[in-house]
Formats: sequence, C-alpha cells, structure tokens
Amino acid sequence: MVISIVVVAVLGVFLMQQIVSATLENREIAAKSEAQADRNAVLGYLSQPAAETAKQPADSGQALPGAGDTPLGQATAALARRAGSASRYSVIIRNETRPGEFYGTTNIDPLSIPARQREELFKKEPGEETTWYTPLHYLGQRETVPGIVIGTRLDTFGTPLGSSYEIYHLVPLEREELILASVQRMLVLVGAGLVLLLAAIASLVTRQVVTPVRLARQAAERLAAGRLDERLKVRGEDDLARLAASFNDMAANLALKIHQLEELSQVQRQFVSDVSHELRTPLTTVRMAADLLFDAREDFDPMAARSAELMQNQLNRFEAMLADLLEISRYDAGAADLDVDSVDVRDVVLRAVADSEALAERHSTRFDLRLPSEPCMAEMDSRRVERILRNLLFNAIEHGEGRDVVVSVAADRDAVAVAVRDHGVGLKAGEENLVFDRFWRADPSRARTIGGTGLGLAISREDAILHGGWLQAWGAHGEGSQFRLSLPRVAGAVLRGSPLPLVPPEVEMRRTWRGQMTPVLSPAASDGGRDAD
Repeated sequence: MVISIVVVAVLGVFLMQQIVSATLENREIAAKSEAQADRNAVLGYLSQPAAETAKQPADSGQALPGAGDTPLGQATAALARRAGSASRYSVIIRNETRPGEFYGTTNIDPLSIPARQREELFKKEPGEETTWYTPLHYLGQRETVPGIVIGTRLDTFGTPLGSSYEIYHLVPLEREELILASVQRMLVLVGAGLVLLLAAIASLVTRQVVTPVRLARQAAERLAAGRLDERLKVRGEDDLARLAASFNDMAANLALKIHQLEELSQVQRQFVSDVSHELRTPLTTVRMAADLLFDAREDFDPMAARSAELMQNQLNRFEAMLADLLEISRYDAGAADLDVDSVDVRDVVLRAVADSEALAERHSTRFDLRLPSEPCMAEMDSRRVERILRNLLFNAIEHGEGRDVVVSVAADRDAVAVAVRDHGVGLKAGEENLVFDRFWRADPSRARTIGGTGLGLAISREDAILHGGWLQAWGAHGEGSQFRLSLPRVAGAVLRGSPLPLVPPEVEMRRTWRGQMTPVLSPAASDGGRDAD
C-alpha cells in the first residue's frame, strides 16, 4: 500500500506538471502570435502621416492617460478593439525618453511591469521578444491575477514619431488557473479512488492468501503441542489447497510414526523392566551361593579362592547395574516420585562423603570440604540427592588421579548448590553434555577402576530434573572438571540461578589474567556468581 501510494503520488505530480506545462505553453504561443499581430498593427499606425491618422475615428474605450488623436493613441485604441476585453489581454505602450507618453488599454495598472523586466528588455535588440510570468495588477482590484507579459521594443525612427517605444502585452491566466485547479482536484480524487481500490484489492488478496496460511500456522502449533489429530480443511485445487492436503498427509504420517515410536518405547521399557525383575530371582539364588563360597574361600586352593572373589565382585557390579536399570525404567515409565522433606544440605553432603571415604583411601584421595557455617535448609528427597552426590564423588575419585577433591556448598534465598571439583584429566570440548548419556565413557580405552555401570550420571541427572534442578558439568583438558548440582529451596519452585559458579573461580581468574576467554559451558555459562538457565 505504501508503494502504491507513492507511485500514485509520483504519477499524479508528473501528470500535473505535464498538463500545466502544456497549458501554459499553448497559451504562451497564442499570446505571442497575437502580440506579433498587434505589433504589426502598431507599426502600421505609426508609419502613417499625422494627417491621415487624425482622420480615423478615436476610440471611446481608451482608459489610461495619453490616449487621444495621436498615432499612438489611435494605435492603442485599435489594440483595445482587437483585445475585446481585459480577460483576453491588455496592452501598454510607453517611452521613458518622452515623459507623459504612456498609453494602455482598459484598467491595467502599470505596476504589472516590474523594473527588472524592463531592464532585461533594454538589453535585447529591438523587435526581440522578452517573456516572463508575473502577477498582473488591475486598477480598483486588490487581488492580483497570474499572467504572462510579452515585451518588445519598437524601432520607430523611420516613422514620423522618430523614436523607440516599448510595447507590452499582458495576458491574464485566471481562466487557465481555474482549469488547472479543476484538473488538480480531479487528479487528487482519481488518485484517492485508485488508492482505495488498490487497498480493497490488497485486502481481498491478502485475506485469501494470509487466512489459509494463518490457519495452517495455528494447526501446526496445535500439532506441535501434541494434538496429533489436527487437520486442515481442503478447499479447491489451487496451491493453498495442495498445501493443506500436504499438511494433512504430513500430520497423519507424523502421528503414525509417533504412535509407532511410543509403542516401541513402551515395549522397550516393558522389556527392560520385565528382564530386570526376572533376573532378580536367579540373581538372589546365585548371590546366596556366591556368599557361601566367598565366606569359605580360605579353605579353597588359591585358584578357587581367587575365583570366588572375582565372582563376588562381579555379582556386586551386576546387582548395581540391575538396580540402575530398574531405576532408569521407572524414570522412562514416569513412575518416579519424590519423598520430600526439609533437610540440611550439609548433612546430606557429609553422609555422601562418609560413604565415599573408603574408596577415596584406596585411591589416595582426600576431600576438601568447603561448607557454610549456617544451615542450608531445602525441601528435597534426601535419598536421591545423596545418591547424586555419591555418584559425583565416585566419578571425581576415579578420574581425579589421586589429587584432592573439593566439595563446595552454598545457598542463597532461592536455591542451594553443591559443586564437586576434581583435578584430573578433565573433559574435552563438547563433552559437558555427553557425560550424562547412558553408558557413555570419556575414554573407551580407560578401564573402570570402581566397577561403575555407566548409568550413574544419567540417573543423577534424572534425579536433579525430578527436583526441578540442574546438574551441569564443566571441564577442560588438563585442568580437571567440576559438576554442579543446583536445587530450589522450595519444592516445585522455578530455579532461575545458582549460588555457585560453574567454572571454578581459580580457573576463571587464571584465564582472565592470561587474557583468554572462558570456555563454552553447558547448558548455562558462568556469570561469576549466579548462572541463568
């Protein structure tokens, strides 16, 4: 619409300019033709002897001073008869070298001829025309009238007058002005009508095109929201109708695929759950037999005793894996729930550290606890949170290469956080999210030293999400890694930040000193104090 308005306006201005130019040009040509005829008539009067011109009848319509029985007066009267009325044109004849010789037709005011234009006229040769547009003044009339003035100097030295006179034809353009104003109004009305017509057409076309697209967008949003039975109405056989038909086919295929995937996922979850449950009975029997053999291993020969120990270790690992599989199947089935209670996070951390002390001693690892002096109360399932922390501590011990493991606890008004920091090999770029995948290992060639199942971090993340919290990882090659657990202090509240930074402060300071940028974090970047989701 804006482009259409601009085009109509430009075309209207262009047409108006052309009409004005053509109208004024035609009027100027006609005025020059009449002026040439009048000049010839004036020269004819001026060339006659004074006795002959005196015999010609005087004109009673001459109005300005100087009109009489002189040749110039008779010429002026003749020009007045040719003009007919002031609406056609007026004539002024004057000679500044002869004061008092001034002749004009009707009631034209001499002020209509500016002095500057007379100066331009005198710069030209006699007989050469000078044309200009100027307002015309009439005696007894306040308002001016736009007009054309055609001026020429007449050389009358070969006549009885023996002098040079100026003759001016003053052509009013009042009629042309009225015509042009009427044309301008018509152009404005036609342009406005054209714009309104274009607006109606644009509205109609837009409604025909945009409405189906809007309906398709709304249907796509409902389809994305899970309403797989959403369909569009197919009307006609145009492109929009084909689009609607294609959308319906896509929605039907998508619904079918999602239904198939849901059935497959359900079968897989049911299979894992059934297998896990079915394995518990034979595992219990094998466990009883293995315990008897393990307790009596001192009576066996060294080879049999070592076999009993290996079987006991693998059974422990198998039981842990089976328990993790059952837990994962409960998460997949949506059957996991929380047993929420208000607890002090420091107590949960101390219990998890106590459970990890034996493993830390075997790996020559010490815990550096950085706990606040005030209680950090929060509503949580302490059993699940303690399991998260044990998994983080076991992971730090296994990959910490015997260095200290730093455990930090902090709290603010809305959240509590626990960070477990190791100084081992760290993580490569892009592995911050992969560590929470099931059975993922940073280095496949590296053997597990504590018999982990590969599901610990995956279960820990599910536990954190079940609390409405975050479990995030940071790591850099050669600088170790840090896992941060952030939980809301009130169960069900939206977590908006964490009181602990994800990147260890010493690493952040060291990189700032070196002028390096902080590595990419996942899923939130450290802001030096609180991290946004």
